[in-house]
Amino acid sequence: MMIATDAHDRCAQTTLVACLCAAWCRTCDSYREVMAALRLQHPDFRFIWVDIEDDEELVGDLEVETFPTLLIGVGEQLRFIGPVTPHLATAQRLVASAAEMPAAKASPAAQALLVRLQSSC
Repeated sequence: MMIATDAHDRCAQTTLVACLCAAWCRTCDSYREVMAALRLQHPDFRFIWVDIEDDEELVGDLEVETFPTLLIGVGEQLRFIGPVTPHLATAQRLVASAAEMPAAKASPAAQALLVRLQSSC
């Protein structure tokens, strides 16, 4: 029982960076390298690749219109959700500033996705 509590406590403050993509998106393919570089630079953060079609049940009602889209949360507080360009420098600034960002005003579907992703920690 203590392990579950420790895991819950750890996930409660984990910075999560989820890339929402689709297998057919060629821009998303190039973003894999960006995510790999970010993962090396931020080993304490959790990085997830979410294919919006393959993981449709997980994504739920969230409509992703532009790829790639990043979802960044600290614990269950959504800090950012939006499309990004496949440039490492832009992603580095965005991810590095996540802890200082105010909570993002986002749709209930985006907030629900963050909670589902964090609960799978």
